[in-house]
Amino acid sequence: MKPEQTAWLRLTTAARQVRDDRETAAPYGFATRVAARAMAGPKISAEALFERFSWRALGLAGLLALISVATNYSAVASSNDDDVFANDVVVTELFDLY
Repeated sequence: MKPEQTAWLRLTTAARQVRDDRETAAPYGFATRVAARAMAGPKISAEALFERFSWRALGLAGLLALISVATNYSAVASSNDDDVFANDVVVTELFDLY
């Protein structure tokens, strides 16, 4: 064996033989405090849950709208239909009822 391996074996053997004498029990009243904190938290109602998901859905819809505009911007910007209403009166185009 190499000297590094024997040193490693000695260290791992010594580490296995060490006893941990620390106390592992939880302090007195710990479970009661944890349960009391859990029950004292704010109650989540159906309205609050609906509102939270509504705001997230609104953000997602806005993000999808921005992505779709960014994706199709080059097609809209390069269209040659800029002069559609150049020769017509705008009011008659908007209210063309016949």
